[in-house]
Amino acid sequence: MDECQAILCKLVDGDQTFSIDYKNNCFLKDGKPFQYISGSIHYSRIPHYYWKDRLVKMYMAGLNAVQIYVPWNFHEPVKGEYNFSGDRDLVHFLDLANQTGLLVILRPGPYICAEWEMGGLPAWLLETPNILLRSSDTDYLQAVCNWMNILLPKVKPWLYSNKGNIISVQVENEYGSYHACDYNYMRTLRTIFRSFLGADTLLFTTDGDTERALSCGSLQGLYATIDFGTDTNITKAFRLQRRFEPHGPLVNSEFYTGWLDHWGEVHAGVDKWNVSKALREMLALGASVNMYMFEGGTNFGYWNGADHDTRFRSVVTSYDYDAPLTEAGDPTEKLLLIRDVIKQVGNIPSLLDLFSPQGLIKSQYLLTFEEMKQYYGYMLYRTKLPRELWEPTPLISPLNGVHDRAYVTINGQVFQGILERDTALVLKVSGKQGDTMDLLVENMGRVNFGSKINDHKGILGDLLLGSDVLTNWEIYTLDLDGAIAGGWPHSEARRFPPADGRGPPAGPMFYMGTLKSNGVARDTFLQLKDWSKGQVWINGVNLGRYWSSRGPQQSLYVPGPLLSATQPNNITVLELEGAPECPRVLFMDRPHLNRTVGRSGGSAGVGSRHPGRRDPGDGVSVHGHVERTTHRERSILL
Repeated sequence: MDECQAILCKLVDGDQTFSIDYKNNCFLKDGKPFQYISGSIHYSRIPHYYWKDRLVKMYMAGLNAVQIYVPWNFHEPVKGEYNFSGDRDLVHFLDLANQTGLLVILRPGPYICAEWEMGGLPAWLLETPNILLRSSDTDYLQAVCNWMNILLPKVKPWLYSNKGNIISVQVENEYGSYHACDYNYMRTLRTIFRSFLGADTLLFTTDGDTERALSCGSLQGLYATIDFGTDTNITKAFRLQRRFEPHGPLVNSEFYTGWLDHWGEVHAGVDKWNVSKALREMLALGASVNMYMFEGGTNFGYWNGADHDTRFRSVVTSYDYDAPLTEAGDPTEKLLLIRDVIKQVGNIPSLLDLFSPQGLIKSQYLLTFEEMKQYYGYMLYRTKLPRELWEPTPLISPLNGVHDRAYVTINGQVFQGILERDTALVLKVSGKQGDTMDLLVENMGRVNFGSKINDHKGILGDLLLGSDVLTNWEIYTLDLDGAIAGGWPHSEARRFPPADGRGPPAGPMFYMGTLKSNGVARDTFLQLKDWSKGQVWINGVNLGRYWSSRGPQQSLYVPGPLLSATQPNNITVLELEGAPECPRVLFMDRPHLNRTVGRSGGSAGVGSRHPGRRDPGDGVSVHGHVERTTHRERSILL
């Protein structure tokens, strides 16, 4: 069997893969670009009967992964005696995470720090006179190898490549901050991990954002990541990572949402606004981020650690850490802000995986719909701002090349406005160098009469930013109909947080809701009063466009057979410009077509009443007022 046949066989068998795309600077999950948004949780600090509760809360906050330490001394407190039951049942924790839909970033040490007793190393190691911990000392390495011989076979079945949920495994922990700087030790660990976990497992290191830390902590064959908090210059920190990993994903393996406490000191904390701001910036850069901690938990018994820099300082019993989830697992305002950031920025890559199964196409210059072999609907064009825009700068379509409308957003969250064919050829935008600029381009329908029937769609010709020609585009075809026909977003409704009462933001946004059946399924008309422009699907069927703000049409015809008389009917709305303050749709018994004058010059009148159609007032609400039997909607930024 040649290499091509082997690859095809793997694809047919449905093998799971997780790797690094060094060419496109990203992770690849099953061959597609992937960005993880993770949070640290220590199973050793939380009673096992609360594990599921905490994992579900992390999932509901928008995380797609969790990061966990494995404390050696928690499982082998006495030499040769191992405990993996109850609060120490690691396999059960991995299984719960998998059931919840969370990937796992595993950090098995052998040293873990974590403000845990002796950094997770068992105290019985000190029975060996003059042992040199975290080094190539033979007595220490023998103990490590014995432990890994127990631990790693337990976790191997849970590797992603083995149909589990462990996507990556860390070797040691912040070794560059340790005085030894023993490369032979790290090489030995690499050999041990490879021997037990295989050549395809993604192994990585984590170190502080200093050159010395990365020099001593990194090793060829282990992907080097960094850690830092809100007081760090993000650009400078990732630039340092790039010195040690010129290609591959940007990764902050420990983004500090809070800090630890020592006895006799002031309770530590990190401002929630600083956390959300820094998280937003990193995610917008495409970085994968793990928040340390997402829930801290408790140092039960004697498991607290201690620091000794200029003096000995013992860590307190609570490991609350000012984390998004409190020590008792309660959500905080910090969690709500983080959830909003993830909703606005971090879910874009996963949505693109859903909407664009063929993945991105990289091109120096812009490509049309036809060149991308997408003939209808929407496409996404993405590039980076080439320079600082200290003042609003014109984004120009010099040849009237936007066919037909482009909705422009910076960093997935700041809506800039609209470019429109024949109407709006210039739009002023603001942002920083390196910010991501997205243009969601809508095909409004091709010319069907006259000399301009050769009507290409997309962006034709160059776009200018001031005097700069924009290049280096990432282009995505979008199969919205396929995703929605497949059940999205209702199939993942529990992932989406409820409306926060602040009103809908401007720019492209999905809304969803359900219309409960009243026992009949007859023709009706859907009215979107005070909405702007967009698309509507009912039970996965694309009803068509609405443009309430421009008119004349103010309602969409809904054939009765599309509705269920016995089951809730799913409604999905893509609003492109901005929903009303209290977004709702109404199901009416007659059309509303009289916004402006019609083609013949007369008034486009309201149709006559149709007996047997659904009564007026049946509706669905997003934020506030609910009409009759409805389901409260939730919104997700596209």
